[in-house]
Amino acid sequence: MAALIGVRCLTRACASVSQALVAAPNSGAWRNLCTSAVAHAASRSQAEDMRVEGAFPVTMLPGDGVGPELMHAVKEVFKAASVPVEFQEHHLSEVQNMASEEKLEQVLSSMKENKVAIIGKIHTPMEYKGELASYDMRLRRKLDLFANVVHVKSLPGYKTRHNNLDLVIIREQTEGEYSSLEHESARGVIECLKIVTRTKSQRIAKFAFDYATKKGRGKVTAVHKANIMKLGDGLFLQCCEEVAELYPKIKFETMIIDNCCMQLVQNPYQFDVLVMPNLYGNIIDNLAAGLVGGAGVVPGESYSAEYAVFETGARHPFAQAVGRNIANPTAMLLSASNMLRHLNLEYHSNMIADAVKKVIKVGKVSQEGCGFRALALLFGEPELGPPFPRGPQNIFCSLIFPCGSQGCSSPPFSWLFHPLALLRLLVTVCYSLFPAPSVGSFMAVLMQHLRLSGLSVRGEHGGWRSRGR
Repeated sequence: MAALIGVRCLTRACASVSQALVAAPNSGAWRNLCTSAVAHAASRSQAEDMRVEGAFPVTMLPGDGVGPELMHAVKEVFKAASVPVEFQEHHLSEVQNMASEEKLEQVLSSMKENKVAIIGKIHTPMEYKGELASYDMRLRRKLDLFANVVHVKSLPGYKTRHNNLDLVIIREQTEGEYSSLEHESARGVIECLKIVTRTKSQRIAKFAFDYATKKGRGKVTAVHKANIMKLGDGLFLQCCEEVAELYPKIKFETMIIDNCCMQLVQNPYQFDVLVMPNLYGNIIDNLAAGLVGGAGVVPGESYSAEYAVFETGARHPFAQAVGRNIANPTAMLLSASNMLRHLNLEYHSNMIADAVKKVIKVGKVSQEGCGFRALALLFGEPELGPPFPRGPQNIFCSLIFPCGSQGCSSPPFSWLFHPLALLRLLVTVCYSLFPAPSVGSFMAVLMQHLRLSGLSVRGEHGGWRSRGR
């Protein structure tokens, strides 16, 4: 089916060669079908000049963990697609000694100038070093990114317990439990303040109902814990009820947070748009991401009155996967697609999103090895040694040296006397026979779909003739 789609795309591209130019690595085949080598090179050079002149400046923050690898995937796709976006890359990290007031101001200046940014997860250390507010939180507050939107939607091709899910989680993210107001009132007694204001509660409620109206959705559910926090969550719930009266065509419901978690697992289809305070939103974002495949497949975005920031829906650095080529780029690529839609680059946005979904749906990059990969990571702890490189030829090594390829003090065949090492052996065998998918294989298939879809076409399809921001 994928081949048929590719042939149809190639046929359409050749039929419209007088109006468009398709750029692909296999340029010889295209020259024979569509145009001469000289015309191809001249048109491509002219197109690149146009792209640079009309490019949209976007701030990029790779973040920590696998963030830089995912951003590299975004840049590779944008380059292959000739997307008219110029990234201004900055680095801000508390764990890599790249965080300071000066760097924060540089990032803020770039984001305020460009109005649009794409960011990875900026990891927040748990150690207290004199400042309660992390750089990530300070960045969001200074830009007043009050609304975080996570669209949780099933992707055909990923096998999950629930199929055809389509719900939106809207989270207020400038106050609540993340206010960074903590102090030790007495020795061994910590007070952590949760701030709820009428102004910000009304603002996020109105945002949720406006979003539902704009997207044609029929129901908004306010998630709270007003039965216990009668004043704080009570105020949030009251504001939602007041705003709901202004939107009579949209059904309004309320639900306590703990019941909401259970209902999401049992029957997530009952939800449409959910609006909630800060901490609840963080928890529900991750829970809902798990329903459709995990943190690697759900995009997210944050908005203020002036700025838009695009990121993954479930924020995880996934530090243990750095350099191992196993991080799923789907969420970041879909976030990048949403960013292009925000910039009114509809053609590029749709084609990138369609290509990503097609790769997943066709199934050339399968998930069969993911379970074994997770187990291999689990049993690759220091006391058992790292996993062996994949491949059947390494099974013999696992039989002799159970501590992995780097060696250990255990004698040969010691796994016979260590049940956990024996289990690790079984995992290694399975992992060798059923290798897990990697971001490299995902990107290779994705690039193939982008080329076959003619994503670099310039002209009547929109190309870089956008309608402005």
